[in-house]
Amino acid sequence: MLSEAPLLSLLIWLPIVGGLLVLWMRDQEAAAERIALIITVAGFLISLYLWAGFDPNQTQLQWVESVAWIESLHIYYALGIDGIALPLIVLTTFMTIPVVILTPSSVSQQQSFYLSAFLIMEGLMIGVFSATDAVLFYVFWEAMLIPMFLIIGIWGGANRIYATIKFFLYTFLGSVLMLAVIIYLYWRSGEFSIWAWHGMHLSAKEQWWIFMAFWAAFAVKIPMWPVHTWLPDAHVEAPTGGSIILAAIMLKLGAYGFLRFTLPIVPDAAVALHGLMIGLSLAAIVYIGFVALMQEDMKKLVAYSSIAHMGIVTLGIFLPFSMATLGVGVDQEGVLLAVQGSIVQMISHGLVSGALFACIGVLYDRMHTRQISEYGGIATSMPMFAAFLVFFAMANIGLPGTSGFVGEFAVILAAMHANFWVALLAATTLVLAASYTLWMVKRVAYGPVKRPAIAMLADLSWREGLVLTMLAIPVLILGIWPAPLLQVTEPAVHTLLEPIFGL
Repeated sequence: MLSEAPLLSLLIWLPIVGGLLVLWMRDQEAAAERIALIITVAGFLISLYLWAGFDPNQTQLQWVESVAWIESLHIYYALGIDGIALPLIVLTTFMTIPVVILTPSSVSQQQSFYLSAFLIMEGLMIGVFSATDAVLFYVFWEAMLIPMFLIIGIWGGANRIYATIKFFLYTFLGSVLMLAVIIYLYWRSGEFSIWAWHGMHLSAKEQWWIFMAFWAAFAVKIPMWPVHTWLPDAHVEAPTGGSIILAAIMLKLGAYGFLRFTLPIVPDAAVALHGLMIGLSLAAIVYIGFVALMQEDMKKLVAYSSIAHMGIVTLGIFLPFSMATLGVGVDQEGVLLAVQGSIVQMISHGLVSGALFACIGVLYDRMHTRQISEYGGIATSMPMFAAFLVFFAMANIGLPGTSGFVGEFAVILAAMHANFWVALLAATTLVLAASYTLWMVKRVAYGPVKRPAIAMLADLSWREGLVLTMLAIPVLILGIWPAPLLQVTEPAVHTLLEPIFGL
């Protein structure tokens, strides 16, 4: 029966094996593209089956797999998902499809190698969301850096070597500290099961050091201010597909790490340091919002926008710790609203930021420039494209009826339960995002046609139209009807927070 099949392993290894097959077909690029598309669509359908068969009312992990890997060290190939991991897995399988569809128009050389890297990276990212053994988690966490390193380093822009090395060093060095903590927790507990570490008795000093080590790994990946500087460089130099996956999925891995490791393992340290985390989140929202206003490169603008929007995510994760002293007088509604809002924001940002980078890729393929000053009047020659650009811009600023509104509104509303001034600063994201996003859209899509070449541009191809339509539909559905996502995440969030806050 499918309910007993190792579907998580299938989701992980199907794209990895498929990526190796596509790489082997490097002299048959058209066939390689078709196979890559079949594999990604199959993965998405399997993830939808997981969602359909998922019981949101069950508090235990589902679709569990466990096989001894290095039994003498108690290391297992152990997989399982809850309502937090499931939406992120579906997002991963879904967002890889547009990358495959856009490949022929965005990459002209070594397409099979390019597709192979994305397929392998898809499997590794799903492995991160599925792993319940810390060693297995770490293997997937580190291995996924390699495909992105190659994607930026081979198909990136003129400064791709600098951006690639900076990306790798930032993310790798933080991960080394996480490895040290994993080894320490194994020494303390005698096992590598992530769930066995939840609720461990650790001293305040131990928790503080463990928290900071996890922060180094996860904050860089998000990225939080002030360890964010690698992201704009990586986005600017990455090809379109690399920017889509980097923004849509890889940034979410850090937030997932905070939820899966930091909160349940070192809750006392989270209480003690929540002010720092909220301060860093607000710095990302406000300061980086102003930095985005100064950008002339479209990719840099959306990259800084991503940092600001991920600030909403980390704010939602750590807001519960500011609502009350641990376990005393906790506002249950506010606690759940904050963390659920951050998860919805993760999914929404994945869709919207991926779509905006796809839109920028469409323009770059035609004009070979990302400078906002080089555009103007795109709507006259590309009306369909302009309509999609405006729609995704509205979602980026959190317009009601789009997915961007749901998560941001939930986190800001939860902030009101904690502190009015925190809520006020968080709400500035609405004003700042509207300022830099609409400023970009106005100068790119409207006004006089600045260059003769713009008047000659062709509107969306069928590939580009298909991709933007695919991305627009869930943005609209999630904005109008977020209930399925909230229903899946609520029991998992409650289970996560109950031991900490006594809900």
